[in-house]
Amino acid sequence: MSWRERSCGIGDEAAPDLAGQIAVHTELGIGSIELRTIDGLGLHELDEAALAGAAEALTAAGLTVPVVDTPIGNWATTVATDPDGELAVLAGSARAAHALGAARLRVMSYPNDGRPEPEWAAESIRRLTALAREAERLGVVLLHENCQGWAGQGPEQTLRLLAEVDSPALRLVFDLGNGLAYGYEAGEFLERVLPWVDHVHVKDGLRTADGAVFTEPGRGEVDVAGCVKQLEAYGYRGRYSLEPHVAHIPHLAATAGAAELAAGYRACAEAFRAIWETGRD
Repeated sequence: MSWRERSCGIGDEAAPDLAGQIAVHTELGIGSIELRTIDGLGLHELDEAALAGAAEALTAAGLTVPVVDTPIGNWATTVATDPDGELAVLAGSARAAHALGAARLRVMSYPNDGRPEPEWAAESIRRLTALAREAERLGVVLLHENCQGWAGQGPEQTLRLLAEVDSPALRLVFDLGNGLAYGYEAGEFLERVLPWVDHVHVKDGLRTADGAVFTEPGRGEVDVAGCVKQLEAYGYRGRYSLEPHVAHIPHLAATAGAAELAAGYRACAEAFRAIWETGRD
């Protein structure tokens, strides 16, 4: 399979507006866009006309949308966030995904609000169970990311979540670089969860006293090449989606100007393409 068939990227890491996102991805020969925001709005916030316009523009450019990123369970929530509001976001995200020809939604599993770990675990699992059952009804699949939230702490929590929710509507997106912030090595975590990985996020970086600092793939501490080889050897044939965080970091409300944003994204895409071309052989 070609770079175009296997490559993807989170659009707002390249540009805030859809036209800019399409232009950068087309220039780089990337075949799909993972949509998180368009002009600062989440996909669940867009009306029918906006979604129809987005679908038309993407189709005209020959780009597909394999995953829609939602804010469900992410850094802006806690395990005490109103569950009805989260179900409403799920419904809006599913509506957007269907309009764009997608069926998978990125979610997380809720940061703690200070409660003991067993209570945090139980409530996170309860919430994801309810969300997965509703996802089944809506005809979408939730992809849990190893990021903010209880099950993002490590493979044991992730595997427990999958087992206890026990739904075909819950699978995984694995982010190669999130271990920089959460204290694990990507390859070790990945080895444990490979059978459930349907999508991959690509980032690299360095651990510092002030937290993770992100870099072009191949220039940081993450064994990006090793993870690609690990995935390909297992039989993974999904997309590799760029989320470089070098110029746009949503959870820190940090973003660069349009030119710097696009330039950083291009550099990361080109660096990862060189790794992918070697690692898939």
